Amino acid sequence: MSVRLETNEMAGLADRGERPALLEVANLEMVYGDVHALAGVSLRVEEGEWLAIVGTSGSGKSTLLQLIAALDEPTRGTVRFRGVDLAQFPHVDHYRRSEVGLVFQLHNLLPHLDAQRNVEIAMFGAGRRRAFRYERARELLVLVALTEQADRKPPAMSGGERQRVAIARALANDPALILADEPTGSLDPKSVANVMQAFDDLHRVRGTTIVMVTHDREVAAHASRTIRLENGKIVTETP
Repeated sequence: MSVRLETNEMAGLADRGERPALLEVANLEMVYGDVHALAGVSLRVEEGEWLAIVGTSGSGKSTLLQLIAALDEPTRGTVRFRGVDLAQFPHVDHYRRSEVGLVFQLHNLLPHLDAQRNVEIAMFGAGRRRAFRYERARELLVLVALTEQADRKPPAMSGGERQRVAIARALANDPALILADEPTGSLDPKSVANVMQAFDDLHRVRGTTIVMVTHDREVAAHASRTIRLENGKIVTETP
């Protein structure tokens, strides 16, 4: 699903023949007591782009991703999705459920459910029929090369396999944007390669837009653009 909110701002863009970026962050600040986690971050992410956000621990990169995911509200500044300020969304849970897919360092799978059901559960509450949920989950497990593990539960899977299930779950509602926070941070080199192959396929074959936080330079090298945060500010951008 796509946002259908009508705003004066979007009407003005249409009148000028301009198309908003998929994601726009403007002058974003996040303050926790005396700590400025973000200090005026602005960026654009175009549809189909893969952006890597890098930086040392405490640089603000995970805070930025959480604000983009609408898991928290900024102290100041705006996050716009297809031209609409997230603060204007009447139901921000719709944005988190239908427009964004989240992948975290810890996969957060339900250990008592098999891979198939862990993917299906993301579609509960989205008006999908049982047969659709089943077929969609099967399709996504094929996409992340886990067809043979569909009936296995997370405790019986490797870390890389569990993370690929998490990627499939993030794609369940066909989101426009995948947000990944250190998705390879706890994996061994072989598992990292398998997970990054899944992300590469998403970006290259399906044209999925990805924003990924990582501390790993080799992982960041897969992205089409990289920004570095220090002390809550963007200090470099490549290319």
